[in-house]
Amino acid sequence: MDATSALPPNAYAAACPTRMVLDRIANKWAALILGLLVDGPMRFNRIRREVEGLSQKALSQTLKGLERDGLVSRTAFATVPVTVEYALTPLGGTLAALLDGLRLWAETNIDEVLAAQARYDGDPGRGGASGAKK
Repeated sequence: MDATSALPPNAYAAACPTRMVLDRIANKWAALILGLLVDGPMRFNRIRREVEGLSQKALSQTLKGLERDGLVSRTAFATVPVTVEYALTPLGGTLAALLDGLRLWAETNIDEVLAAQARYDGDPGRGGASGAKK
């Protein structure tokens, strides 16, 4: 056992492995995929159709990372062609519940965030449109 694993988790410490988990869940695709899977298992192409703008490559990479972290399970069915389904694990379910609160917050507060961005962008002292410093 190395010295860092003997210490209690502290995400503010550079060497703490919890940062890897935070990196995974801060990924917008991971958060959206976990949110979709709350309703039950889904096939790869259905996930891709449901999340607009998500490429096949990004979906594949994200699902592999979520599976590696124990948040999503992958089940292959012996069909022609092979059918693959993804589902939340119990651990993934606990995270998805937390992330759903963030999604709801974003949906509820988007108008206020957009208004704040417009104010910021229009402030010449901040390099906004009317006083851009280039």
